[in-house]
Amino acid sequence: MTDPAHYIELLTVLVLAIFVGFEVISKVPTTLHTPVMSASNAIHGIVLAGAIVIVARLFGGEATTGLTILAVAAVTLGAINVFGGFAVTERRHQMFKRREPGK
Repeated sequence: MTDPAHYIELLTVLVLAIFVGFEVISKVPTTLHTPVMSASNAIHGIVLAGAIVIVARLFGGEATTGLTILAVAAVTLGAINVFGGFAVTERRHQMFKRREPGK
């Protein structure tokens, strides 16, 4: 796995994924953005689970300090993204909740 061509391949996939993700999200109308993002929280949860598995494998085998820091940062940022997304969704749902008469 120390072949530079392999790393270039992985970097190419990452750059293409970023580009496609940006293009897809930028085409979503503003009125649909929050519902679409709330539905994607499940996908972010899967990403978080994958990051946790990677961290577990790093600590079980040989891991460099830089790789460990990146893995822990991925778990932290993924968790913030998932929980923040659910908080925003809950707040949005509260906006459309019926109010009780008399209040």
